[in-house]
Amino acid sequence: MANPNEKDAAVVEKQVALSDDGTSLSQVSLSEGVGKDYELKCALINKCMQEEIGFGRYQWQLFALTGLGWLADNLWLQGLAVVLPQVEQELNPSRIEYAVLAEFAGLIVGATTWGVLADIIGRKLSFNATLFICGLFGLASGGAPNFVTFSSLIACMGFGVGGKQSSRALYLEHIPQSHQWTLTLLSVWWALGQLVASLISWVFIVNFSCDTSIPAGQCPRSQNMGWRYTMFTLGAMTLLMFVCRYFIFDLQESPKYLVAQGRDEEAIKVLEHVARRNGKTITLKIDDLRRISDGPSKPATSVKETIRSSFSEMSLSHVKPLFSSRRLAINTTLIIIIWGLIGIAYPLYNAYLPLYLEARGSASGSSSLDETYRNYAIVSVLGIPGSFMACAVVDFTRGTGKWTIGGRKFSLAVFTMLSGLFMFLFTTSKTLSAVLGYSCASGLTQNAMYGILYAYTPEAFAAPHRGTGDALCSALNRIGGFIAPLIKIATTPTNGSPSANAANSPVFVSAALFMVSAILTLLLPIETAGKTAL
Repeated sequence: MANPNEKDAAVVEKQVALSDDGTSLSQVSLSEGVGKDYELKCALINKCMQEEIGFGRYQWQLFALTGLGWLADNLWLQGLAVVLPQVEQELNPSRIEYAVLAEFAGLIVGATTWGVLADIIGRKLSFNATLFICGLFGLASGGAPNFVTFSSLIACMGFGVGGKQSSRALYLEHIPQSHQWTLTLLSVWWALGQLVASLISWVFIVNFSCDTSIPAGQCPRSQNMGWRYTMFTLGAMTLLMFVCRYFIFDLQESPKYLVAQGRDEEAIKVLEHVARRNGKTITLKIDDLRRISDGPSKPATSVKETIRSSFSEMSLSHVKPLFSSRRLAINTTLIIIIWGLIGIAYPLYNAYLPLYLEARGSASGSSSLDETYRNYAIVSVLGIPGSFMACAVVDFTRGTGKWTIGGRKFSLAVFTMLSGLFMFLFTTSKTLSAVLGYSCASGLTQNAMYGILYAYTPEAFAAPHRGTGDALCSALNRIGGFIAPLIKIATTPTNGSPSANAANSPVFVSAALFMVSAILTLLLPIETAGKTAL
């Protein structure tokens, strides 16, 4: 065992090495609530990632596979939205919103479970298992004989897709600081998910659905297979994504998670593997990590052993560090509240957009399914540029100290406020063209907003507690999504179909919540732009 003087000398040596570029260790740190030994080891890993491994073949493949999780999330959120009118026409539920309630009930449980598990048993298992569960139950929902069965299967599907936050943690922990902006770019997959869902539904629902004039409950299954074909297709696509993740890509566990668990040898092996995939070599050795903390690295353990030991010691050890200082407590609390408010606002508008478009179309004399889903596809396409807009501004800052303008927080506030503004304008529109125009503008700014939010949130938490922090945010976001259908039920007619006038009420609530979220964003005390994630 190294004596205290040798250990202190090693720590000083590493701090000097980390300051070669003029950046002190305190500036490297983005968060608190982690031990000094972990902080030093993480800084060495970040330096290795930035200067030796870089952003290469492994990261681009991981970017694509992580993006599939983003795509699947919105694929099912919007996929359910686009089939709601036909599900209602055939299965005749008392309120079609109950299907959305079921989805978000599953998402709440999934977000909490998978997020906490990511910190307990690692990112890798959650990364792979979530898409399998989502695809399996999503596929099965297409064969549901009644509305109760359909909603139950949708809830199980939501449990799977709710674990997306583990994938963004895994991705962030495999990339150098110079490329953390690509976490924002992942939102382009989110927009593609909406586009794919709208295009698939446009093909199937327009060609294999009952006429809209047929009353609910009188539409036979044989003439209304469009929504079922849509669910079958989305389910098969999601299972194919799982195959790509699990069987094709050689996924590695997060080195920062391994170091946090005391498994330094495994962390070095992961870094060496990633470097080889990128055609590089690394100089970081196990001895470099061992000199920082006394004692040998913990041996590798199986998934079964990890689960058993983790649950036997499970406590609030991953929650308390998120509130370990006043500054961190304020930031954690605010970001959780922001996620909750957006969780209500986003589905309150987007999950029912096809119904709103159909209602507005009827009011303007144009009620064909083809036009409704064509317009929905247009809105989806115009959301894609929002990702690139977000990438262009997230690292753009001006000024110094507390008066700095730009970066993650300011950009997030601007796009969130614009989303609310365009929704307010949506409620004033009198023609289908105006509705479509404001919907497109709102779709673009919302995608930019989500891109920045998805990047900022994991960056604001340290790796040992990142999964738990993300889980709290995602869980409240999904709870908000659960509340959204209740608001719609309270503000629309009892038959569940929004009239042209009643459709304005939930959209107005959504717009107001986006405005409040924008104001809270400006109050966040932590800015992550230009800083390396712990």
